[in-house]
Amino acid sequence: MPSTTFQTIARIAEEEHRCDPALLKPEVPLADLGLDSLALMEFIFSVEDALKLRLPEERLDPREAGITLGDLCAAIDAHMAQQQGAGTASATPAHA
Repeated sequence: MPSTTFQTIARIAEEEHRCDPALLKPEVPLADLGLDSLALMEFIFSVEDALKLRLPEERLDPREAGITLGDLCAAIDAHMAQQQGAGTASATPAHA
């Protein structure tokens, strides 16, 4: 069963960015979602806003070739675990 983070990512991709639900699998590269570069960044911002975090680019650059939905999910989960471990669960605010 997909993680809560992945379910959130998939819901946003489908509902807000009209991605094909058949493509919403962890192994699918972000580039295959049919989003141009601007829409891809808007998708990432939507995910960050929904999860109330700001994912540092050094953790994952969504423009990098081959990044999958699963990679995005793993980067978010790792970032959230790091923030909670550091006692700063309220990460840097997402896009103001």
